Amino acid sequence: MARAPRVRLGGVTYHHPLAFWVGIASVSAGVLLHLPVFIGARDMGYRLVDMPVDGTMTAGMLLIVAGLASTAYGLFPRLSEVSRSHVARIRVRALDDAPIRSTHVGLLLVMAAAITIDVMKPTTLAFVVPGMAREYGLRSPVNPAGSIPVAILPLAGITGTVIGSFLWGYLGDRIGRRASILLAGVIFVATAICGSMPGFWWNVLMCFVMGLGAGGMLPITFTLMAETIPARHRGWIMVLIGGDVAGAYIITSWLASWLSPTFGWRILWLLGLPTGLVLILLNRWIPESPRFLLARGRDPEARAVMERYGATVIEEDRSELAVEEGVQSRWAQLFARPFLGVSAVVALLGLGVGLVSFGFQLWIPSNLQRLGFTEVTADRMLRDAALIGFPANFLVAWAYGFWSSRGTMILLATMTAAALFGFAVAGDSVATNRVLLHALLVVPIWGISSVVAVLSAYSSEVYPTLIRSRGTGLAAGISKFGGVVIIALVVASVAPPSIVGTALIGGVPMLLAAVAVLVFGVETRRRRLEEITAEEMGATVG
Repeated sequence: MARAPRVRLGGVTYHHPLAFWVGIASVSAGVLLHLPVFIGARDMGYRLVDMPVDGTMTAGMLLIVAGLASTAYGLFPRLSEVSRSHVARIRVRALDDAPIRSTHVGLLLVMAAAITIDVMKPTTLAFVVPGMAREYGLRSPVNPAGSIPVAILPLAGITGTVIGSFLWGYLGDRIGRRASILLAGVIFVATAICGSMPGFWWNVLMCFVMGLGAGGMLPITFTLMAETIPARHRGWIMVLIGGDVAGAYIITSWLASWLSPTFGWRILWLLGLPTGLVLILLNRWIPESPRFLLARGRDPEARAVMERYGATVIEEDRSELAVEEGVQSRWAQLFARPFLGVSAVVALLGLGVGLVSFGFQLWIPSNLQRLGFTEVTADRMLRDAALIGFPANFLVAWAYGFWSSRGTMILLATMTAAALFGFAVAGDSVATNRVLLHALLVVPIWGISSVVAVLSAYSSEVYPTLIRSRGTGLAAGISKFGGVVIIALVVASVAPPSIVGTALIGGVPMLLAAVAVLVFGVETRRRRLEEITAEEMGATVG
């Protein structure tokens, strides 16, 4: 008879702990073997273009591949646990009735760190593009004479995030939220070697793999928080934690303005090693979702997690999760009744977010340089815009949690659209008016991060447990798909990445998204997850 995984105070442990930690060590060693090449290029301004891939780097790549396989083996549960599904007897309302305690605070701090580290990955693309274009002689707004468009790099990265969002959405519902988060963290460590890749196409490949991990982290962290935080605090806390999207932009722009002038653009990729390891070492405070465990028949493990979070475990004939008996754990369920309407809202708002984030935001550093600002000045302007808007995250969190989740999304989408239309009207002349430029930058730089936060929170609330990770994966994947569309247009030279063009491309869908939320949106403020599902399915919570 197969032995079940050990249960401890923290909830679920690894199924093969030795394999997990050996994998982490192998991946880390593989990345370290790439550093001598980078350090050796100090006298050349850390330029590695046209340098050969030596034996040390090849050995490092082999260690990384072997380490990823070992880590995945250490995390994945047995096939019988993956396919198991039943109606639990433990009441999940106990989670919503539990007071906020130190274990909740620990979870939120770790999730905030995870979201920050995750968002820093695709955000870094905007800050490495100018330097990469110069080193490889690629075509960009600063170097229009290049033959290969630099936009291929962000296209590969964002394509990876789209696939990663859907892939991790599936994994989160199949193998668990915790295992999926840790697997993404290991990929962050592995893809730090992008900073030592000498050839442009090696960078493209590693950027794609980085996108796979980055695309999956954000939706899974929101799923885990939604299923663990008490209902009366869930909305505002998730949006506040999601505000770290703006924090990630602040940190990345600060690191770019501080490190890039000395170490070049590559150092921003190499930071994936320490940040990824920090996330993995914090895994002690990452539990498995008790709702996921109950839905998979792993009641003893769910009981341990619930007790850790201060919930009084009560058993009855049927738990509130019985309302999900008619839900099928498959992607098609998201696009069938009764979830078709909310999926339309999530998809439309996600598309608008993607077109702003990867249209306007991605190209604004290059566009500011094209308008005459230096690279350092442009980075500082964007950092300042994010800093100015950052305090408003607290107001947005309050509005989502205590006023109206639906109303907050409408307001943010409308404000973002208005600011972008302001850029479209002002055009390149906005560079001559610093006050206007700074004012208009605040909302697209800060505001879109708040839209991402509320969209992530909302998508984790409106779907039942069996498809919740898929739902948050849909929101993340569609938002990144908007980026694929606009960057592909740039690569094909169909749409030049000017301020006016990117502002219009982002502003129009954001306005349409606001209308969609008004028509189809569901209010989630301070409501239990099973209550929301019951209303959508026309059922009664047990």
